[in-house]
Amino acid sequence: MNSKNVHSGRPNVGGAIFTAPATAELPTDAVSPLADTFVELGYASEEGITNAIETESNAVNAWGGDEVLNEITSRNETFSFKLIETSVATLREVFGAENVSERADGTVVLHNARGLAERIHVYEILMGAGQVKRIVVPRVKTAELGEIVYNGADPVGYELTLAALPDAKGNTAYEYIARIDDAGGSNA
Repeated sequence: MNSKNVHSGRPNVGGAIFTAPATAELPTDAVSPLADTFVELGYASEEGITNAIETESNAVNAWGGDEVLNEITSRNETFSFKLIETSVATLREVFGAENVSERADGTVVLHNARGLAERIHVYEILMGAGQVKRIVVPRVKTAELGEIVYNGADPVGYELTLAALPDAKGNTAYEYIARIDDAGGSNA
């Protein structure tokens, strides 16, 4: 046991949730600056990011009841979070870039059933003890948009659940962990 291996996950100083077009260059470590094609999506709610991995398997039992084979039949991975900034970048992530336009008098957002394009996501997390984690999701597609609530007590939030789709190598995400100095994270 080593208590130095116990971490909490806080957002990186320069932002924690980034998006880019599907054609952007993927980062391959935890600390190199992201390409200019990545856009930071602003504040997320205090719940942070949830990564869920669901699997189903098929168990085969022999005569007598012993389980002799168990194979995974499906695997799904999602990332979910609630964005709490109403910025053009956030609105484009939620409703699709082609559905959000800026005009001289403000922003116009179209609500429709058009499918959203695949994109790349990067999540940057300060782990404490001088470590940073960068999760690179090479193919994400919006699977679900939660309710948008307008009230006087809570910030307007855009809750997204994103399906992590397998890349050409069959991977749905890559995690990179590195030691950093105490001055900040990889994009600080």
